[in-house]
Amino acid sequence: MKGLILSGGKGTRLRPLTHTSAKQLVPVANKPVLFYGLEAMGAAGIGDVGIIIAPETGAEIRDAAGDGSRFGVSIEYIEQDEPLGLAHAVLTAEPFLGDSPFVMYLGDNLLRDGIVDLVDTFRTEEPDALILLTPVPDPEHYGVAELNGEGRVGRLVEKPKEPQTNLALVGVYMFKPAIFDAARAIEPSWRGELEITDAIQTLVDRGLRVDPHIVHGWWKDTGQVQDMLEANRLILDDLEERVEGELVNSRVEGRVVIEEGARLERTTVRGPAIVGRGSQIRDAYIGPYTAIGEEVAIEKAELEHSIVLSGSSIRDLEYRIEASLIGKDVRIGRGPALPKAYRFVVGDHADVQIL
Repeated sequence: MKGLILSGGKGTRLRPLTHTSAKQLVPVANKPVLFYGLEAMGAAGIGDVGIIIAPETGAEIRDAAGDGSRFGVSIEYIEQDEPLGLAHAVLTAEPFLGDSPFVMYLGDNLLRDGIVDLVDTFRTEEPDALILLTPVPDPEHYGVAELNGEGRVGRLVEKPKEPQTNLALVGVYMFKPAIFDAARAIEPSWRGELEITDAIQTLVDRGLRVDPHIVHGWWKDTGQVQDMLEANRLILDDLEERVEGELVNSRVEGRVVIEEGARLERTTVRGPAIVGRGSQIRDAYIGPYTAIGEEVAIEKAELEHSIVLSGSSIRDLEYRIEASLIGKDVRIGRGPALPKAYRFVVGDHADVQIL
């Protein structure tokens, strides 16, 4: 059995961060989202993993994930020239996948409980496809599965106006090689893409067996800023306390990780929270659900429910930062006291709120 992780796409919903970085490498709890998928593959005993990459961000993903050995897998990189749909990505990977059954995992998804149960079920039951589903309160925003009388998938509908069920497709699928012929048989959707839902529906229409697998733990698609912050919160909720950095007249409360080389002076960190290697924090407050990356400098500032990426500095702020995602090498600080004015250099598609 092989694995396929999709890490192409343009990441438009996470701009401006994704103007300069692949969306799958934006960290949640100080770990790139992509790495959670690779760890899930390794834990499920899948040794050979292909990663679909885009020309624009492929080199960065190669540098970050390497040969896969640290995740217990062997990685082959597969370039997809254009993001023409998930079924197109499957066809692009066909030479790598060959006749092997495989698990397909969207690289910007997070599953709390991994995919071990999914893989075990697929190996035991041997359907032609197995798709992850989860109940959602707003199924009209997702691909939705309708089950037949035998409890198998009978129909898939993309973003239905009147959903017949609340079972949304999670971005994890398992397939036998029959999916290749199904993907070749479909036409592009109105978006100009080969949709994986259409390919799976073709399997159903041909009388092949498509089974559901209901996810009971949490699942997050990290495609938007609020989703990243929520995923960060969910992962930090499972944090195990570990303090390896230096505390000088500082205290930590609750589940907190202070990585080696970090130094805190006259600072309070209230967990769950994580502070990365080499970060220097002075006269500050770090509140719950905050992830501070490596080599971050924070002085005379307060943060809560936020993500700060590596190399950034935050200094001398009058009010608390909350529910924020701050990119790499960002500088935030107070300007001259007078004259009072706002001065911004803001990237495309940014959201700036003055409260």
